[in-house]
Amino acid sequence: MSAPRKIAVVTGSRAEYGLLYWVLHDLRAAPDVELQLIVTGMHLAPEFGLTVREIENDGFPIARRVEMLLSSDTPGGIAKSMALGLIGIADAFEQLRPDLVLVLGDRFEILAAAQAAMLHNIPLAHIAGGDTTEGAFDESIRHAISKMAHLHLVTNELSARRVRQLGEDPQAVHVVGNPGLDHLRRRPLLEAAALAEALGAPLGRRNLLITFHPVTLEPSQGVAQQAELLAALADLPADTALWFTRPNADTGGRALAAALDLWAAQRPNARVFASLGQLRYLSLMAQADAVLGNSSSGLYEAPSFKVPTVDIGDRQRGRSAAASVLHCEAERGAIAAALGKALALDCSAVLNPYGDGASSARIVAALRQLPGDPARLKKTFHLLDIAP
Repeated sequence: MSAPRKIAVVTGSRAEYGLLYWVLHDLRAAPDVELQLIVTGMHLAPEFGLTVREIENDGFPIARRVEMLLSSDTPGGIAKSMALGLIGIADAFEQLRPDLVLVLGDRFEILAAAQAAMLHNIPLAHIAGGDTTEGAFDESIRHAISKMAHLHLVTNELSARRVRQLGEDPQAVHVVGNPGLDHLRRRPLLEAAALAEALGAPLGRRNLLITFHPVTLEPSQGVAQQAELLAALADLPADTALWFTRPNADTGGRALAAALDLWAAQRPNARVFASLGQLRYLSLMAQADAVLGNSSSGLYEAPSFKVPTVDIGDRQRGRSAAASVLHCEAERGAIAAALGKALALDCSAVLNPYGDGASSARIVAALRQLPGDPARLKKTFHLLDIAP
């Protein structure tokens, strides 16, 4: 009997862990797989909710913890955090000796993991390549990881076309959907009363779920853009509950968080959380009247709940979106107008372009079937049949 295939999964943020949850669950249950979970980035920082505790509470054994996040979110600070991540994850790979590395998305922590895998000649599987987010440097990170990956587990057919256009082997590109949608089928959510107890506050007559992250290709405009969002929310009725999650550890994120905390402290209908965790977050999304901000969850998960999204600014520009997603400029009048339209929108017939909630099984099957032939590391650029 052959030894189990050692699959290292790297996670560095709350959102990414939520998308990976059922993949991790199914890998742990597979008899021919040894799961090696590497936790890094925001998970290990109290400032961002110390979400490593959520991973521990979910019962996943952590193979290695890699501290990498500096207290600075300047471009230099982020670059130095990446350097620390590359060192720490390289050490983890040398100790764990995985047969395969799995990563998701486009954050700088994940770029460090992909680089370490490449330099160690470890095959790399990448979830959610081929998406586009034109307002953030995540766009470049995502495509760079695709060029280092040997197995592409994409969320939709348009993203598959983009990965193939990057010259990747069409046989290595699998449309699996968004694994975050598996929660809708597999995890019972909290009803309103239990959710209010878990949140420590009652739900409002109306509820808005709000996350505004830095727009990393417009770093000087983040605070001003968030101020426009807050101005659009300021005159809403007092019985509209505003549920905020803090921004990620991206360039300029701490300034956004400080401004948000100051604004919310003056409003009894506003609550701010470093992290809600997947159960509270998705349960709140299911109860919300609308999702606002520039988080991918407004495009990925909200349509499956038949909840409208107001997507603000350029951070998610170019990403495939359901009919329930309304895009607007980061200007208070445009945001208020889009919110009014969203609250009147009938989303009952909306279809989510990111899958059916059965992605994790497809992902795990592709990982288990990937040949272990070292020749796979020698990638060939596949030209498309396009006239010059």
